[in-house]
Amino acid sequence: MIDTCALDFRLLNDFQRDFPLCPAPFAELASRLGVAEAKVLQGLEALRREGKVARVGAVFAPKRIGASTLAALAVPPQQLSAVAEAVNRFPEVNHNYEREHRYNLWFVVTAGSEGRLQAALGAIEQLAGQPLLRLPMLQEYHIDLGFALGGNSGAAGRSVPPRQPLVPPQALDERERRLVSALQEGLPLFIRPFSVLASRIGCDEGEVLERIRRWCADGIIKRFGVIVRHHELGYTANAMLVHDVPDDEVDEVGERLARAEGVNLCYRRPRVLPQWPYNLFCMIHGQARSEVTATIANLRQRLGLGNYAHEILFSLTRFKQSGARYA
Repeated sequence: MIDTCALDFRLLNDFQRDFPLCPAPFAELASRLGVAEAKVLQGLEALRREGKVARVGAVFAPKRIGASTLAALAVPPQQLSAVAEAVNRFPEVNHNYEREHRYNLWFVVTAGSEGRLQAALGAIEQLAGQPLLRLPMLQEYHIDLGFALGGNSGAAGRSVPPRQPLVPPQALDERERRLVSALQEGLPLFIRPFSVLASRIGCDEGEVLERIRRWCADGIIKRFGVIVRHHELGYTANAMLVHDVPDDEVDEVGERLARAEGVNLCYRRPRVLPQWPYNLFCMIHGQARSEVTATIANLRQRLGLGNYAHEILFSLTRFKQSGARYA
């Protein structure tokens, strides 16, 4: 019989992706784990209450069903808490961090359309009284944000899918919009969770499962599974590593970084000159600042990045962390 600690570990570690998309997924997890379905449901609910699990459900690929951007503000330090609190009140803002830099407030803004996104950005800029650095993603090299709890958060020599150009967001019909809205809250922790979702949006369980499977196959859903909160799991040190790479080299360098151990996110964003000269971004997470610093030094030496100007922006304060809201 698996004990509670071992069960918690496996729920957190083993099912961050490849979650069973079937009518009774928690019964399937229970079968794999050799426990009762009630133990799985109770375990996930307890982990959610402890803050270790944000939700069970979908991570949508950026810009595939809406619009999103990374943004930053250079806020006078004495105003930072007040401005961060005001930014947090926008439902379009799902991540908001203080980072070590003149641009000290970094947040992600997501909306159902480009028009709504730009309206939210304009309102934030006006409220903050500071010019906003707008850094939409131009090219994805690697986005995962899964955390292997038994060791490094990245896998050495991992396979990275071939680089694909960004495509326009897919238009959703009314029923699909309702499904996206329901999925934003995560799966209900019930025996037949997809049936519950179906009743909320006015269709049958089979249609919900078919649409989710299709979105996963098409890459609209990046992964479906247990969404963990890395800070509560001990990954309290994270840094945004940025480089200024010549445009004719950035794709090759980005793909090498994407395959590197310890890199959770890697993408290209625009320079905003003269304020921001960097175009290649990656995120490194670890359990201690020294670990992250060593990972970055190793990456730069091993991948021959020493000739590229760079900066390391460690996060200091997490003001907000929630799922993206497209509807």
